[in-house]
Amino acid sequence: MAWRPVIEYGRDFAFALTPRALWEGLQQADQFERWWPWLEEFRVEGDGLARGSVLHGVVTPPLPYRMRIRVELTRCEPPVAIDAIVGGDLEGEARLRVWGAGAGARVEVGWTVEMMQRPMRLATRFGRPLMQWGHDRVVEMTLRGLPPEFGYLGRL
Repeated sequence: MAWRPVIEYGRDFAFALTPRALWEGLQQADQFERWWPWLEEFRVEGDGLARGSVLHGVVTPPLPYRMRIRVELTRCEPPVAIDAIVGGDLEGEARLRVWGAGAGARVEVGWTVEMMQRPMRLATRFGRPLMQWGHDRVVEMTLRGLPPEFGYLGRL
């Protein structure tokens, strides 16, 4: 099997909010660029977090490249599940699952994406640890960028 520049990710996180309250907070797509400075040119085609909606944006991680992405929501079951197909400079699949955990929520996120830009493909081939580091920093910045009322408690 040929080598492919793929990043796989899967982690669980804890939140103080209930699954329903967390879902309602995430419906604020008009706030995403304010919460996450690494996200630019963000727009939604469709009805927010709903099956068939398409999210577009430019991701600028703490490394010298930019990625245009398109995320099509193929499954949306409030407040427990999202499945998506990722396209653009990253291609693959992503998922989000939410469970009640005491008075709060446990959130599992995961994806498998292939780098499509030639420089990113080369960087992944020869600098995978640096690419993984940049990827993991974007995830951390995403969670820490949420407003305090989301009650992000950390990684499980």
